[in-house]
Amino acid sequence: MVKNMVMIKTNVAEIKARLSEYLDRALAGERIVICRHNKPIAELRPFAEVRVEPRPIGPLPGRPAFEVSPAFFEPLPDEDLAAWEGGSDPGARPAGGAGKTERVAGEAAPFGGSAKRRRGRRRS
Repeated sequence: MVKNMVMIKTNVAEIKARLSEYLDRALAGERIVICRHNKPIAELRPFAEVRVEPRPIGPLPGRPAFEVSPAFFEPLPDEDLAAWEGGSDPGARPAGGAGKTERVAGEAAPFGGSAKRRRGRRRS
């Protein structure tokens, strides 16, 4: 079976004026290339298929399942946390705390400067 695809080129003003008509043509299987100044910028075409049944929850059939141990949800030791954060300050995290880190934006950003920029030309 041979399927003949029809492609139409049209400009943005034409699409704006007759959007409903072009949507109907797209639903019928036509592909519409939308141009601005005779250069293609977008394509209007129908969806191949839309899923109607919900996606299955859980692992895919035939794939190995894995389980997450409860240790995964435990807070990291201070040494490991410092290694992940790129520092060597194990005291920044309270021992036996609720897993909250005390450090929040400890230093000023290097780009937020106090020096004002001047506009205009440079003085010599």
